[in-house]
Amino acid sequence: MTAETSRYADFEDLRRQAVALRREGLSLRQIRDRLKVYNNDLLHRLVQGEPPPEWTKRPNAKDDLRDRARELRLQGWTYDRIQAELGCAKSSISLWVRDLPKPEPRYTEEEHRARMNAGLARLRAAQDEERQETKRLARESVGTLSDRELLVAGVALYWAEGAKDKTYRRSESLQFINSDPSVITLYLRWLDLLGVERDRLRFRVSIHESADVAAAERFWAELVGVDGSTLQRATLKRHNPRTVRKNTAEAYRGCLVVYVTRSAELYRRMEGTWYGIVEAARDQD
Repeated sequence: MTAETSRYADFEDLRRQAVALRREGLSLRQIRDRLKVYNNDLLHRLVQGEPPPEWTKRPNAKDDLRDRARELRLQGWTYDRIQAELGCAKSSISLWVRDLPKPEPRYTEEEHRARMNAGLARLRAAQDEERQETKRLARESVGTLSDRELLVAGVALYWAEGAKDKTYRRSESLQFINSDPSVITLYLRWLDLLGVERDRLRFRVSIHESADVAAAERFWAELVGVDGSTLQRATLKRHNPRTVRKNTAEAYRGCLVVYVTRSAELYRRMEGTWYGIVEAARDQD
């Protein structure tokens, strides 16, 4: 017998022993120790084709999840619900249950649309409540205004919305226009702080010609506390047929123009204060 034939016979003998031990339920380590075969490559060749015993298999951590996912799918659950319930990836769920029949829809299209609309309405209501709460807390945080704070707020407001003197058009007088009643109210309070008597004020409505001019004049007169007959003649904005107006709601009341007579010095003080605010903000560390 040649050396090669001898080696082949030895391998076959070892293989018969290894297969027998494997079928008895021994692990690779036990077979290695029993046959004194410490070469891993040779050891695997000896038991090639023989499945390992069940007790040597590592438990799969996802076996329970997979079984639960299949159970829920058979109950008609969607991938999203299963994912939320089990906390595993949707791709894994898809692999586990892809052989199962797709569940029937729980709702008709009309029912589904109604549920979506109801959910959207609840979301919007919650968002609106959150917005209102934020505004309420911010409003209450202001507290009482000092004269200095009102002065600064009024100057900033006028510089943003009031008429200003230009190098090409000398106009040193206080003339203010706005459509927001709260802005007009704050502006008048600022004028009170500056000591402007109400008899020095002139009011005029600026509004689109197609609006209810009389109703707008009544609204603004009541807001500023004057008789409607004292308002100056309204300025009417002509309608451009190519323009689509969006301010056509019933609440549209145009703008109110507030003019202060004999206000050149007040204007100069206002402008000087404004640039003082700018410089202070620039120099602030």
